[in-house]
Amino acid sequence: MITKENKEKAIALTQVSKTDVGSPQAQVSILTARIKEVTAHLQSNKHDFMARRGLVQMVGKRKKLLKYLERKDFEAYKETISKLGLRK
Repeated sequence: MITKENKEKAIALTQVSKTDVGSPQAQVSILTARIKEVTAHLQSNKHDFMARRGLVQMVGKRKKLLKYLERKDFEAYKETISKLGLRK
């Protein structure tokens, strides 16, 4: 589970304004942090299939948010991808 401090750091990385916590960029950033944690968990717990299912769901949700962002604001999409180190 992502800690409050890690969540705040993830949001601060891509937020649009000072009070922004719900924009697609912020949501993608939070999901990326959670995906990294679950991936690390699955490295040592290979048979945790519920965590694997949750990981697949988070990856799908992040993909949908990125697709929406790409469609609505391509420049913000490119900036978010580069900040988070994701590849298309």
